[in-house]
Amino acid sequence: MFTGLGPSHVDYVVEGAPTVRAVEFLVEVLSNPLNAVLLLGGALSVVAGMVAYLKYKPAAADVRALRSTLEEYHAFLPWMLRLAVGLPLVGAGFAGYFFSPSVEAPTRILQVLLGFFLLFGLATRAVALVGLLAYLTGLVLRPELVLASEYIGGFLGVLLLGAGRPSADHLLQQVAAARGTIYGRFDPLHPLVEKFNDIVGPYEQYAPTVIRLGVGFNFALLGFWEKLANPGMALAVVDKYDLTAVVPVDPGMWVVGAGLTELAVGIFLFVGLFTRATAAVAFVVLTTTLFGLPDDPVLAHITLFGLSSALFVTGGGPLSLDERLAAVTEHSPLATSTE
Repeated sequence: MFTGLGPSHVDYVVEGAPTVRAVEFLVEVLSNPLNAVLLLGGALSVVAGMVAYLKYKPAAADVRALRSTLEEYHAFLPWMLRLAVGLPLVGAGFAGYFFSPSVEAPTRILQVLLGFFLLFGLATRAVALVGLLAYLTGLVLRPELVLASEYIGGFLGVLLLGAGRPSADHLLQQVAAARGTIYGRFDPLHPLVEKFNDIVGPYEQYAPTVIRLGVGFNFALLGFWEKLANPGMALAVVDKYDLTAVVPVDPGMWVVGAGLTELAVGIFLFVGLFTRATAAVAFVVLTTTLFGLPDDPVLAHITLFGLSSALFVTGGGPLSLDERLAAVTEHSPLATSTE
């Protein structure tokens, strides 16, 4: 499916690498008993931790306090999304690439304008729609843009939530709606905007859903495609930055471990399982990448940083396994007041 994607994210920091057959590489890594024990132990630890949490609900009061506090942050979600998408768009425009550093931009002005409009919160939903269409068009022409697929979740999230506040849209709408204002008399868009907001309103609840689908797919793709399916480039990164000195395992284990971690993070986010905890892990993975790979362009990851932060605030949202688990727990005869 992804044959011919072209340069990957790790191409930012290394140029060229020997071709390594993925199946042979995995067999060689897993044939090492120490590697097999480490991977199996890590997987079992994660599963045991999830089961223990669901069964015993440790720190239940702390979790309730955290969720209650994060509920107050929901008012800032539109602003968070606008920053998460707008900043890297401006940076991409000035740096001369189209959404991903793997694709050079023939023109910079479009992304700079889209980015600034999102940062100001002006015509926000319309701009998000234009940005989404621009990305999808680029994806058809340059399939390697799939490696920046988090933008789909970001644009859809902005499209659903709108500008929020602070934003130029909110200011203009308030002025237009006020009685006796000159601007209100000559603004033909205010009634249309209000009508559109009423149409979109019932679907705003699905913003966390589209965000985690976009981020989850991206993490899973990067873990699988860049590391597990194409380990040669990832091995070159491990060698260039001497990452085995940071975690003393063999280079193959480094690549497989990192690939499986990103793949697991992506799957968990995609299905909405332990979303807040997984979003926190995603944030740590991204931070580690930035500090561990000094040549890696920060701008290319701002969207993932911002969207992971947004998911930490929202949780899994509708159509998530978290929602199903919460419903089962709530109606379980074993449920107690401490849950």
